[in-house]
Amino acid sequence: MDNFAFIIHPIDPKRDVRRKFPLLGKVLPVGAINFLSRFFPPVYISHITGVKSQATGKEIDGWFVACPFTPQRMMSLPPKTVYNKIIATAKFAQKLGAKLVGLGAYTSVVGDGGVTISRGVDCPVTTGDSYTVAVAVQATKEAARRMDIDLSTATAAIVGATGSIGAVAAELLARDVPQIILIGRKADRLAQVKSKCETAGADVQVTSDLNALRAADLIITVTSALDAIIQPDHLKPGAVVCDVARPRDVSRSVVEQRDDVLVIEGGMVAVPGAVDFHFDFGFPPGMAYACMAETMALALDGKYESYTLGKDLTVEQVTAIEQIAERHGFRLGGFRSFERAVTDEQIEHIKRQAQLAGARRERHIPAGSGA
Repeated sequence: MDNFAFIIHPIDPKRDVRRKFPLLGKVLPVGAINFLSRFFPPVYISHITGVKSQATGKEIDGWFVACPFTPQRMMSLPPKTVYNKIIATAKFAQKLGAKLVGLGAYTSVVGDGGVTISRGVDCPVTTGDSYTVAVAVQATKEAARRMDIDLSTATAAIVGATGSIGAVAAELLARDVPQIILIGRKADRLAQVKSKCETAGADVQVTSDLNALRAADLIITVTSALDAIIQPDHLKPGAVVCDVARPRDVSRSVVEQRDDVLVIEGGMVAVPGAVDFHFDFGFPPGMAYACMAETMALALDGKYESYTLGKDLTVEQVTAIEQIAERHGFRLGGFRSFERAVTDEQIEHIKRQAQLAGARRERHIPAGSGA
């Protein structure tokens, strides 16, 4: 049978270790988990069954395997140590029978975006970033529709616009909105992304200042920061924020203090077939992250190749994997925000609060002030 594997890793050490090893997660402090992770071997998590193409009827299975490092450990340890651990995890997946290995969360971000890892194993490797972009843009546009945001007059912002995901997301959104704000720190790379967005038809502002987000109706954020960078005072009422980053870019205080903004986590993907992950990674049954879905879609399509590697993505790549996934039956499956599903009632509440906040703001701005 054609099959695949997907590498995951702990992000919240105690919570995520507890999902597989309840006693260890309960007893060990975070410092001990981080210290011991250097000596842990790759971990078998679960057997994935029931992924079935709606187009061909082909069924595949796969595995979750875990690299024991947290993002903090990946950033603090020597790069060679991190590469070796991820390569060992991919080789472990190969021994299980995987013909394609997907890199999840920070394993796809660290270093050169999977290039070195792919050289260390005998099977193809993909980061899943191409379909991650596609689903992030789909989710952002659908959230805008639900929040009554008119794309033809909206301003979009991309935080982390110089990264592989952010750059292509900006180029795709520039086809639909008239104004784009690109936020990043690498001036030369920002200039390249700006040029592509202008070619797509948008007016573009370039900055490194997160305060520019106050002008944005739609935000896609995808940095490699280890700590949350977007705070409650960065956002205008009624804004939609799609947080693709892991660890998150959006502070939990945003949803605690701002009930007039909609924060979503990149969009869940509904997997075709009677899929059973045999592991609770925090999503409802049958739902997956887009990076997981890219790996599955490639396997269903028989494309055993390193589809997405490195730091440069193209719109063509993203469009192609979106079409492959759609053909086999992968679909946007709803929104999540901080481990919980976003309900229709919550969206309606956010819309009402945003309208009230807008009305209050108008009452406090003198006519003709230009503010």
